[in-house]
Amino acid sequence: MTDQHPAPLALWPAIDELFSRLEATQTAQPGREALLLRILKLSEEAGEVAEAVIGATGQNPRKGVTHTWDDVQAELCDVVITALVALRTLTPEPREVFERHLRGVRERPLRPSV
Repeated sequence: MTDQHPAPLALWPAIDELFSRLEATQTAQPGREALLLRILKLSEEAGEVAEAVIGATGQNPRKGVTHTWDDVQAELCDVVITALVALRTLTPEPREVFERHLRGVRERPLRPSV
């Protein structure tokens, strides 16, 4: 028996598809408000990461261990996806914007120059 792995998912087409699906179902807030709410969704997702870390480490004495590190990984993925969809909402060229920014981040020194 061999391990069957699904074909790799192309990141940017998947983000574009998620963006299109969200746009097609957008009914509550039009325009700028929808954009702001989509960006605010990042805070919600980051909070879910924090909740999962607290749950994985059992730091809430009333609840104990409620999450796994797999849950933390999934929540981090949700943050990344939400951020990329928000970026796609701001620009039709999210890949170019992201890669340009990533290049700049990679070129930053890790330590302050002395």
